[in-house]
Amino acid sequence: MVEKQPRYKAYDHPAGGWGAAAATAKVLLEQSVVTKGSRALLAMNQPGGFKCPSCAFPDADCKKTLEFCENGAKALAHEATKFRVTREFFARHTVAELMEKSDYWLEMQGRLTEPMRYDAASDTYVPCSWDEAFALIGKHLRALDTPHEAEFYTSGRTPNEAAFLYSIFVRQFGTNNFPDCSNMCHEPTSRGLPPAIGVGKGTVVLEDFEHAEAIFVIGHNTGTNAPRMMTNLVEARKRGVPIVAVNPMPERALIRFTEPQDLVQMATFGSTPIASEFVHIRIGGDLALLKGMMKVMFEREEKGETILDHDFLRQHTAGMEAVRDEVMALDWVDIVAASGIEEAQIRRCAEIYIRSKATIICYGMGLTQHQQGSRLLQQVAGLLLLKGNYGKPGAGISPIRGHSNVQGDRTVGIDERPTQAYLDRVRDVFGFEPPRGYGHHTVESVEAMLDGTAKVFIGMGGNFVRAVPDTDIAYAAMRKLSLSVGIATKLNRGHLVHGRDALILPVIARSERIETARGEQFVTIEDSMSNVTASRGVLAPASPDLKPEVEIVCRMAMAALPDSQIPWESYIDDYDLIRDKIAAVYPEIYADFSERIKEPRGFHLDVAPRRLVWLTPNGKANFLPLPGLDVNDRVDDPAMLRLATVRSHDQFNTTIYSYNDRYRGVYNDRMILFMNKEDRIARGLETGARIALETISGEGMRRRVDALTIIDYPMPRGAVAGYYPELNPLLPLDYYDRMSGTPAAKSIPVRVVAV
Repeated sequence: MVEKQPRYKAYDHPAGGWGAAAATAKVLLEQSVVTKGSRALLAMNQPGGFKCPSCAFPDADCKKTLEFCENGAKALAHEATKFRVTREFFARHTVAELMEKSDYWLEMQGRLTEPMRYDAASDTYVPCSWDEAFALIGKHLRALDTPHEAEFYTSGRTPNEAAFLYSIFVRQFGTNNFPDCSNMCHEPTSRGLPPAIGVGKGTVVLEDFEHAEAIFVIGHNTGTNAPRMMTNLVEARKRGVPIVAVNPMPERALIRFTEPQDLVQMATFGSTPIASEFVHIRIGGDLALLKGMMKVMFEREEKGETILDHDFLRQHTAGMEAVRDEVMALDWVDIVAASGIEEAQIRRCAEIYIRSKATIICYGMGLTQHQQGSRLLQQVAGLLLLKGNYGKPGAGISPIRGHSNVQGDRTVGIDERPTQAYLDRVRDVFGFEPPRGYGHHTVESVEAMLDGTAKVFIGMGGNFVRAVPDTDIAYAAMRKLSLSVGIATKLNRGHLVHGRDALILPVIARSERIETARGEQFVTIEDSMSNVTASRGVLAPASPDLKPEVEIVCRMAMAALPDSQIPWESYIDDYDLIRDKIAAVYPEIYADFSERIKEPRGFHLDVAPRRLVWLTPNGKANFLPLPGLDVNDRVDDPAMLRLATVRSHDQFNTTIYSYNDRYRGVYNDRMILFMNKEDRIARGLETGARIALETISGEGMRRRVDALTIIDYPMPRGAVAGYYPELNPLLPLDYYDRMSGTPAAKSIPVRVVAV
């Protein structure tokens, strides 16, 4: 792969449009799957086809011939690639040599083709049979002093059927150690919202966008992370619906967007302006904005106006008075300073909200990844409560989750903090007593590896070691394991930073067919709006030696639990049997699962707040105060900048598709620091200067990333941004939201060091 010179040039075109069409064609060509990939794209997100392996945004009404976006096409092209990682590849490269390669290089090698076992003598992976692999897993698990010495990770790519069986296997094994990709992104949704509204999910469905009178998009780069949502925002703007975008980084798609499927716009090079109000918030300033909007509402109520939905508040809520008293005691000078927003703009945002009779608030990791991320979301929920924005068309709270089944995995049991009621149902359905104590979330699992109390790690998809904070510490932790297992479609860094024994187990991809002794099987996926739909792959597997996740889970269970009375072998061949068990454990939401999933568009899981039912201890929706204006610890250092780690447009989670970030004007480089020009000048630095970043921490440990290039970017003063996972070494393992365990990756205190 030829190294290209870095180039930085502002992108002045609308997002989407011909740029997206060209990028889609390019990636299909690069992966040599123009014909196969184009054919598969026609089946993606369509009835009878497979669900996009990228984001979790719902499908539309399936009337479109093409129900995919640029980044979904990239995900499919890289999954359907013609390139292969074979036993000959591993024979040519030691693990030490592969560690010197970039994440992008590893990704571009292609699909894994057969099970591989690490051989310490040669420092290479060597072929092994599936039977040998499962025997090794069973041997290590049975040798543990306690089941809690094993960590069982789950990625959002895992479908419901495999995730459910994984949860049953691990609980019968004897632990609730379920570090999960949700721990690193939307866990504040799962932990913060239930005390407020009784459910750890959003309350919005796709049709609500057609009825909304105002839409707020907070801390979310929609054009890159959920591009199909742009269609809904475009349609809303065409109806005159105000859209308020709140973000420290102006994102191209929320400024202007061209729908690639709008033939008129494409032919005329037209576009739609998206944000009617762009709120250039400082990092961590969202709490002050929310409280400022509340303060406007409470002030006007004090003057005799009827602003709040008093009937709704009286019938459905508790605790508003404490929030009102705390908000009214705040000074506008402090609100403006904390938010970085002028009082006049906060009042405009409040007016948009007040005038709307149905408001949706969407959010992403710009809200969740702070030290008080869970409690910050409770304030979002509270703002919506003030005007009764639940249980009616066009209104509600809408987390825009990342990976395509991360929400489904949580629903069917991947949860390190299971409820006692759920555990009782598992006991009654499967006939064993599950462990009752809490298990480890992601950060706790790394801590357990470090102190030697975790000895086995099994990763169901994902790239755990690159996704977690404190990269150097995470590498050291993983290397202390006795066994690490990576279940994956592609080679990644997690397979190279491994335990003393290590396995790579190749899995059938989302776009590929699953054939068993009972015929072709399908899996199911839950999107970010609680719709459950079938996913049927249409491509032939990349290798005859791949296995589906369900079989891998069942075979691990059979190897680790030889005396289990659960009929694991029967689940390998018949996925309806798994769905029947899901229905038995979750009768309230999954009753008649096997029949309901036959509907072409699937079905919607019940979300109680849509019915104005609040599954909280007091049966009410609760206002939960978060005193003050800070969502992160104060740092007493005049040189401090707040770093937010972000994805590029050519990236999905830790998967790097290229070194380009088209909408931000970056080409052939990822070692970038986006910085406010005035902050740069104040530090005596030139644009394009090479610098280092160091974490400001009171624990005495030095965390540093070198060789970053400064790019002037319209960031708020005091805020900088750079790419994930390259800047993960700056994020301390202990810097996370205590309620959810989610690392505070959007607010790392750093200083710039000239080199």
